[in-house]
Amino acid sequence: MYIPADFNEPRTEILHARIAQHPFGTLITHGKSGLDANHLPFELVADEGELGVLRAHVARANPVWQDIANGDEVLVVFRAGDAYISPSWYPSKHESHQQVPTWNYMAVHAYGRVSVHDDEKYVRSVVGRLTRTHEVSQPEPWKMSDAPRDYIDTLLKSIVGLQINITRLVGKSKLSQNKDARDIQGAGEALRARENYQIGDAMLAHAVGKLE
Repeated sequence: MYIPADFNEPRTEILHARIAQHPFGTLITHGKSGLDANHLPFELVADEGELGVLRAHVARANPVWQDIANGDEVLVVFRAGDAYISPSWYPSKHESHQQVPTWNYMAVHAYGRVSVHDDEKYVRSVVGRLTRTHEVSQPEPWKMSDAPRDYIDTLLKSIVGLQINITRLVGKSKLSQNKDARDIQGAGEALRARENYQIGDAMLAHAVGKLE
């Protein structure tokens, strides 16, 4: 990923937070059949290993788990928001007209070594933790025990676990940091007015930082 210095986000804790907040990632592999991409929800265990561990599961019918080998390098891409930026939102545009459209976004690339876990205990724990994490905000959180045990046991046999030991984290926050503070603020406020609070708020935070 091309990262100009203004857009580099090297802080591990920030990148971990973005993965946790946006856990639906794209797993990119290069196995026996060539390049492949699968879209999966991931669990991040931030305090395991040097840079953390990602866990996920795939359908047994998905050939990816047989196409890769333990120890293969893989890449998982997490998107943490994006937005079209109109030059009209920059105050300086109305003075010099020297602005053009762009697209702002935040992304994390997690490189690592993958291992396949085709065992019921591992898969059950991955599914259980993933469920608890995403059900906690529900009025009545669903639990695996809410369904008949034999039904769950049958479903667990139809999936395979994956674990990725992260070896490198790369982060990019393209939020118009190469612009003047008033232009960042103008675009950030325009995004908030359009209810894109994710990128809008991030841009406004950078505008405040430039003004301090």
